[in-house]
Amino acid sequence: MLKNILEYLEATAPRLPAKIAYSDGQTDMTFFALLESSRSIGSALLAKGYGQEPIAILMAKQPAQIAAFYGCVYAGCFYVPLDADMPIGRMELILETVGARALIVDAKGERIAQTLSFEGEVLSYSALAAYPEDTSALCAVRERQIDTDPIYIVFTSGSTGIPKGVCACHRSVIDYVEALCEALEFSEDTVFANQTPLYFDAPLKELMPVIKLGATAYLVPKSLFSFPMRLCDFLNEHRVNTVCWVVSALTMISSLGVLEKNPPRYLRTVAFGSEVFPPQQYRLWREALPDAAFFNLYGPTEATGMSCYWRADRALEEGEPIPIGRPFCNTDLLLLTEDGKRAADGEVGEIYLRGTCVTLGYFRNPEKTAEAFVQNPLQDHYPEIVYRTGDLAYRNAHGELVFKCRKDAQIKHMGNRIELGEIESAAMRMTGISRAICLYDHERKRILLFYTGSAEQDLLLAHLKHYLPRYMIPAICKQMPRMPLTPNGKVDRRALLESAEA
Repeated sequence: MLKNILEYLEATAPRLPAKIAYSDGQTDMTFFALLESSRSIGSALLAKGYGQEPIAILMAKQPAQIAAFYGCVYAGCFYVPLDADMPIGRMELILETVGARALIVDAKGERIAQTLSFEGEVLSYSALAAYPEDTSALCAVRERQIDTDPIYIVFTSGSTGIPKGVCACHRSVIDYVEALCEALEFSEDTVFANQTPLYFDAPLKELMPVIKLGATAYLVPKSLFSFPMRLCDFLNEHRVNTVCWVVSALTMISSLGVLEKNPPRYLRTVAFGSEVFPPQQYRLWREALPDAAFFNLYGPTEATGMSCYWRADRALEEGEPIPIGRPFCNTDLLLLTEDGKRAADGEVGEIYLRGTCVTLGYFRNPEKTAEAFVQNPLQDHYPEIVYRTGDLAYRNAHGELVFKCRKDAQIKHMGNRIELGEIESAAMRMTGISRAICLYDHERKRILLFYTGSAEQDLLLAHLKHYLPRYMIPAICKQMPRMPLTPNGKVDRRALLESAEA
């Protein structure tokens, strides 16, 4: 029985010792080097007296950072990834929240660590990775480890106030990786291009299948996402055949015409999620890569990552949203109405997720954990914790799940209940609109629409009046040269609101 994610690495490294596991395009790390470095780091941490506790990691996005993750797990600890681009205040809040006694750094991380109010031990990655392996100490840790021990704490993006750290264990990650690899048909021949920073849960889609299957993942430099032609050069140079990216990263390529000039020639699997894919941009990708398999993924960090998938195996009707499909194997999805009953087909309900995918909760935050990780409302015979997502969805005529909106994206304006996604969909029907994001300014009681594309604002307003009732017409339509993005590539809605206030 598999009970530890490191068993993936220990099975793959002897089989493919010289194959590249992770690379950033400049520095490669083979499976043998990954295993050796990880075990050395684990041995060094144990020698220093660390165990069964959070270890923070502040390093540049590089293969060595991943070795540090696995090294923490070898020591029986759980890693807390930080990033050099994080605000100092947020880093300090995270370090304070988890109570880390140690911080692993590279050269850049060491310089930043000197500016932090951190009283723990700052450890050099290079020194840890050079430490002699202590096989007996590592074996002693493994004998005590069980599959519900934590692996990592990642902090949800866009949090206000004190950030919430989601804590996941071996069992939930193994369950996720097994289901993901089966559904998306990853193999040893898969070559990933990782898009997101490594301090989110999103990279699990690339990091863990690599050590399970013996695949390869390239860590795409952040700078390339500002230059889509160079980005596609990177994908082609390294023969990347699989991407699991947020929608914003894909639309940046398609909206600027790069798919026609310099398409990613080797892509055979395109998975996307975290945001709704604008239909026009989705069609451009399907037309540019007719032989590729496309997947829409859905899932929250609190359920270990993605929980549902839809394979694009049928054509969508005009105006039909892209479904999120069905849950992964061994995940159950409850769609419940406001009165706690199962939603009928076509009826909107809130998504609750049930199964091994549900994480351990928010680290050192029992109040927020109790709000979101709740007893299964459909049974009271025994304790069963499910995750309440706050997302609304329905089942279409094909029996597929369709994401509708966040529960908090339903607003009441001028006495009418409005779904902001409906306004976005109406805007996206207009030629010359490549992206549309609708927000509500609660303070000033006004609807705001931000868009990218060549359409003029007056013509867009006239278009919206043709499709929407008067009370749904935005007070402001603002054309943007590009949408502001959060560090993981999603649209930064807070920045949009701030631009409207300005």
